[in-house]
Amino acid sequence: MPDIDVRSLPDLIRRPLVTEKATRLLELNQYTFEVVPRANKLQIKAAIEDLFKVKVVSVNTANPPRKQRRVGKFTGHRSRYKRAVVTLAAGDSITLFPDV
Repeated sequence: MPDIDVRSLPDLIRRPLVTEKATRLLELNQYTFEVVPRANKLQIKAAIEDLFKVKVVSVNTANPPRKQRRVGKFTGHRSRYKRAVVTLAAGDSITLFPDV
């Protein structure tokens, strides 16, 4: 992959998303992450494979709409993010909740 810089891959993945839907998707070996909006599917796949040493089968992305927020009389928007649902190969898994 000549256009993917390996040194910038960890910066693409912001955090795992833990919601009710994301928890249900764990049973299907699918993991949900918040990624930077400029990341494409090939970069997300390379980042997940490099960070967690797993085999990614597919990547589905979604750009949720911006939510408006108010602070007093001032209105603004929450920051943009992209949601990526990553399907792993059978037998691979990512430990989101390590035993402490």
